[in-house]
Amino acid sequence: MTARRSRGDGGLSWDNARQRWVASVTVGYTPSGKRIVKRGRGRTKTEAQRKLREIIRDYEDGQITKSDGCTVAQAVVDWLQFGMSGRGESTIAKCAILATTHLIPALGSRKLRELSADDVDRWLADKAKTLSTDTLQILHSILRRSITRAQARDKVKRNVVLLCDVPQGQEGRPSKSLTYDQADALLAAAESRPLYAYVVVSLLTGARTEELRALTWSHVDLDATPPVIMVWRSVRAGGDGCVFLRGVSFRGVPVMR
Repeated sequence: MTARRSRGDGGLSWDNARQRWVASVTVGYTPSGKRIVKRGRGRTKTEAQRKLREIIRDYEDGQITKSDGCTVAQAVVDWLQFGMSGRGESTIAKCAILATTHLIPALGSRKLRELSADDVDRWLADKAKTLSTDTLQILHSILRRSITRAQARDKVKRNVVLLCDVPQGQEGRPSKSLTYDQADALLAAAESRPLYAYVVVSLLTGARTEELRALTWSHVDLDATPPVIMVWRSVRAGGDGCVFLRGVSFRGVPVMR
């Protein structure tokens, strides 16, 4: 006759439906008096007991996760759907394209609890062969934020992406900015045109076109020393407010900084 297990050791039984050994133990009680039971399953008794010990250790450390099967793809999709509130449509579309093109195909099937820093390092190193450093930084940010959201919802214990640095990628596209001579020629050509003031402010402040289109004379104080232009961030999501640009001289025209 099999000896009775000691009190506190829990139970060990065979689950015929799942064809697994099940080790279980009561770890406490809810405020209503209902038992809190944790279970570990495995192909052998030893494996089931080992998994149960891991679950109990995580429970006592306050690190128990609600979903062992959550994948990287599920975390990324969840962040794209619910974690980008307040972002512009173009930003959301850009992140979605990068995630579906470069992130999910490579790491999507990996379970969050099994994802390691080495996995992320190898993935970034592989992408660094074809992508720019800026794109790598965005991909790193997408994965980091996705796992942080999953971590806050008890789907994973820690965020291994925080342990990984972004490698140096390929050079981005060449700069399309004007040279000094090109800017000087443009100012000379626009001097007699109706949009001369618009061209001057565009060149000398570096402000975006959507900011400049929102300017009115009430935003300009040319009598100040130095002259001041208040450029309104009118199109950034949640970006109301202004930045004050103060002047130096270029071809006799106040240059705002």
